[in-house]
Amino acid sequence: MVERSRLERLRNDVAIVGVGDTDYAADYARARSGERYQDSYGYAAQAFHRALADAGLKLQDVDGLIVGPTLSSERAGEILGINPRWSSQADAVNAVLQGALALHAGVADCVALIYGNDQRTGGTKYGGPTARGEQFLSYVYYAPWGMTSQGALYAMMARRYMETRGLTEAELAEVALAQRRFAQLHPNAVMREKLDLQAYLNAKHICDPLRIFDYCMVNDGGVALVMTTAERAKKLGRSFVTISGIGRSDVNTDATSLWPRLIDFYHSGHQQAAAAVYEMAAAGPSDMNVLGIYDSFSPHVVFALEGFGFFRPGEFGRFAAGGTLGPGGRLPVNTSGGHLSESYMQGWNHQVELVRQLRGEAGARQVLKHQFGQYISDVAGKAISIIYRATP
Repeated sequence: MVERSRLERLRNDVAIVGVGDTDYAADYARARSGERYQDSYGYAAQAFHRALADAGLKLQDVDGLIVGPTLSSERAGEILGINPRWSSQADAVNAVLQGALALHAGVADCVALIYGNDQRTGGTKYGGPTARGEQFLSYVYYAPWGMTSQGALYAMMARRYMETRGLTEAELAEVALAQRRFAQLHPNAVMREKLDLQAYLNAKHICDPLRIFDYCMVNDGGVALVMTTAERAKKLGRSFVTISGIGRSDVNTDATSLWPRLIDFYHSGHQQAAAAVYEMAAAGPSDMNVLGIYDSFSPHVVFALEGFGFFRPGEFGRFAAGGTLGPGGRLPVNTSGGHLSESYMQGWNHQVELVRQLRGEAGARQVLKHQFGQYISDVAGKAISIIYRATP
């Protein structure tokens, strides 16, 4: 049983004081042309130095290091010149959670979170007989019948959701359209060409009912965040955000049968994670000003919003109508363009965007109210959420 009183002591005790990323559009253009610009560590290092400068800190201030796959903490530390007294490896959302716990526990005073990927230059494949992830993702048990990609799996989930909830392809399009409108306001986004409903519907299906605009891109780049205690952050004299709530609930039972995905859409995990994150933050869905949702495929956004209680089951079409999710909407989602239009940085770029929004630094895509920002991820049934809070 989780002791809520202990979690409450973590509320707003840890801060993100610096963020950095690489030049996604330029990274993408170079990779497409075949130019070998730098490897994963090079991208991560570039983002790290930008995040460190953003925080106003020096290299010697960093005593904790968390690296995202595909990096080694030993090699990353060697390249960056960091000998941490605490280190780990984790994906984006878990890196933030681990950093927060490490700082709160006092095993580190300043933690760098770094990620780099040269997946496009390296020819990474997420489908077919040599697809990445085959060692730990449940769908590969269906490889003999042709199920070898996440895209095919999410297409199956989307089709069942459409049949049971009445979602139409035009309504699903609202996710990609809203994120493209944000990307058009973002100079660093890769996909900035205009996209309207007709162009979306005219696009070919990659795996019915998902079209190419429902898929994330594969591109190179790097992301970094710098975290410290809120007490220390105040002394830096710069804008920062705090972690106000965390929640997690894994749905593993019957995973290889695909039951949690196809029957439940991971909602049991969503609901438990939602209860935890909102209770800890002393806030609810109606208090959220901006959202980041893991979106390797557009249906992620629909499933997460429904599971976390932003609308009642089956009402996504009504909820999203009129531009709710896009610029000027009442619930802006993935305001950088997300994985569909900004860059596929496996959830890391979402953290940077939420920090920039809450600091009021998002330029033309800046949301008007920016006190609370929430991130939601449900990859492989790991329903996790973080609520960030702006400081006055």
